[in-house]
Amino acid sequence: MSDSSSSSAHRLPDYLRNTYSWAYLDHRTMPWLDRPVVVSAILWGNASRLMDAAVGEFAPGQRVLQAAAVYGDFSPRLARRLGDGGQLTVVDVAPIQIANTRRKLAPWPEAQARVADLTEPVGASFDAVCCFFLLHEVPTYARHRIVTNLLEAVEPGGKIVFVDYHKPRWWHPMRPAMALVFRYLEPFANALLAEEIATMVPQTAEFEWTKETFFGGLYQKVVGVRRS
Repeated sequence: MSDSSSSSAHRLPDYLRNTYSWAYLDHRTMPWLDRPVVVSAILWGNASRLMDAAVGEFAPGQRVLQAAAVYGDFSPRLARRLGDGGQLTVVDVAPIQIANTRRKLAPWPEAQARVADLTEPVGASFDAVCCFFLLHEVPTYARHRIVTNLLEAVEPGGKIVFVDYHKPRWWHPMRPAMALVFRYLEPFANALLAEEIATMVPQTAEFEWTKETFFGGLYQKVVGVRRS
């Protein structure tokens, strides 16, 4: 499939074009936002900690689906973790993001990246699935479809890992600032904070769930293991 954004523009979701063009579809801002130091600043210095928490859930040799491209060095970290015997597949709806991910994954020939809309069935199964800071960026109807499709892509006995925003503790010093971020920059985030990932869609009943929060509750890692 072509990586030209113009050839695929009509397939990009409205919420992506209308809300996040500046962040994910602009050749001018992407190189700046893709810097690890910028990713760390956006996550209040927690980027490396959260990436390590996610990557540590996977084992060398696994076949892992990464849901959506991630700025910074997350994909290389995950590819390195899986090793030569593993396989990383990154899926994103934006061709510009897939082209950028392929560039970063060039040292890992076993890794691949392809254009696809995760609101549609994945069409394959994996040992594990990773969803790192995607759910807060999509409206509720799309979020439920994406979670359903990701769950269905996990093989029996396999694992799914979500890392995303979470409702911070009442005393959190960043709470007022994050309220502004969620209001003006991340308009779909509050809907995610009002839901529990482990009960979001009917398919979650097929999994055993654990949840861990970070940085005063501002972030969460939710892990599900599919019953054999």
